[in-house]
Amino acid sequence: MSSESTEVWTGWYRDRGGAEAIVITVDGRQVSTRIRGVSYTGESFGALRAADGSGEALTGCVLEWDLPLPVVLDGATEQATLGCLLTLGERVDLSLTLHHGGAAYESGIAGGDFEEALDRVRRQLPEGAAFGRRPLQAA
Repeated sequence: MSSESTEVWTGWYRDRGGAEAIVITVDGRQVSTRIRGVSYTGESFGALRAADGSGEALTGCVLEWDLPLPVVLDGATEQATLGCLLTLGERVDLSLTLHHGGAAYESGIAGGDFEEALDRVRRQLPEGAAFGRRPLQAA
């Protein structure tokens, strides 16, 4: 995908104050979302900061979202869903789970590196299987 492509995913934001539905936009260079009236942007999920000039980091919360991620197996494209759970606090913890063919393939905790976590999932797929596309690099 080119850096001009944009993906939009829906998900949830949770903290001690409760939960709310959010929209996450990834354009290949930047991730952005709006939470309780404040826009956050960053080069990655772990680097989300308020875009209001304060530059306050998004922390003390959990972001959760799903995205379609087709799997190609034996030349056939099969639908799959990648569940993403990101905890932003003193540490950044990311966990990915691919639901495909009745199985769940988990990344375990990756320190916020989306590509590393995605590669952990990919290595568990059946031999010859590959992702039908790559989620945008900014994530």
